[in-house]
Amino acid sequence: MPERILVIGGTGPTGIPIVAGLVHRGAAVTILHRGRHERGETPATVTHLHADPFDEGSLADALRGSTYDAVVAMYGRLRKVAELTVGRCGRFISVGGVPAYRGWMNPFLDAADGTPGGLANPVPESAETVGDVAEDEKGFRIVRTEQAVFERHPGATHFRYPYVYGPYQPAPREWCIVRRILDGRRRMAVADDGLTLHHHGYTENLAHAVLLAVDQPAAAAGKIFNAADTEVLSVRQVIDIVAGALGAELELVSLPHELAVPARPLQTQPRPTHRVLDLTRIRAELGYRDRVPARVALARTARWLVDHPVAPGSPEEVVLTDPFDYAAEDLLFDRWARVLAGLVPPDWVEEPRWGLAYSGPGGRPRSRPVFEP
Repeated sequence: MPERILVIGGTGPTGIPIVAGLVHRGAAVTILHRGRHERGETPATVTHLHADPFDEGSLADALRGSTYDAVVAMYGRLRKVAELTVGRCGRFISVGGVPAYRGWMNPFLDAADGTPGGLANPVPESAETVGDVAEDEKGFRIVRTEQAVFERHPGATHFRYPYVYGPYQPAPREWCIVRRILDGRRRMAVADDGLTLHHHGYTENLAHAVLLAVDQPAAAAGKIFNAADTEVLSVRQVIDIVAGALGAELELVSLPHELAVPARPLQTQPRPTHRVLDLTRIRAELGYRDRVPARVALARTARWLVDHPVAPGSPEEVVLTDPFDYAAEDLLFDRWARVLAGLVPPDWVEEPRWGLAYSGPGGRPRSRPVFEP
């Protein structure tokens, strides 16, 4: 008899490939969702329950009299979903977010021991989570929700997602790049050369992570896992890869972080600090490997956005907080160029270099005029 699996959600960016993966495994899949976003990708064998997982009464009515071998909770009020599924499922798998980590959403916090440093990189699942609502309200709520999940389902498996990218993502960061290219722009601002590392997860990769927990219940039970792409790309790399996928060239104008106002939507935080997840646990205990390399996934996403452009002023564009104010950008670029042109460097007694251990371009010259292997 096939496993009976209920997916709360199932029509979002990672829900679509998760549902497809469950059907491919022979499961009898039911998805519970509002019915506002029916997807053509959903297999015809899937049963639909239309209810509001944010409304306790609606959710309770939909679940009444039903039991499942597993519940995959990806949408709605997770605390209530966990509460209302007690005794109704053999396994509980849930999805939350990385703002649970102290310092992920508030980069101005000192390290846990009070010393400067902020968020540790990479961030393991054992890192300190938000314990003070005054430091980060959203992170505090996420942590309390995680605690409620394991109180109701001690053998649950919980995933901490970073920002999600790919088809149907609600915050399509790549649109900041794609729209500029479509609009004929050839210059784009980055902060501090665009070197900030910020972990993301491609839809198919995150879905694969969740499906590994479905396949390996004993290895996954009672644990929290970070889930993300294996490779962490810098902001500059993201822009270069997206532009390359669309056959465009963008001049990246590097400004100090304090001046790089147009770069904020891709920075997604008020400091240029790195946000990188430690994936040791999911790789070692569930055998996770990317289904799609991050560079390939980015190129696919860029092309998908060209084929499915975000409407100006739509919720997806509003959430990016990018006004696409090209006149202001050009004025900033021109003023910065004048600053650089008028900057007179000092006369150094001895110009600082990169250290004698560095032998790359511009570094220490070879000791012999002719290279000898």
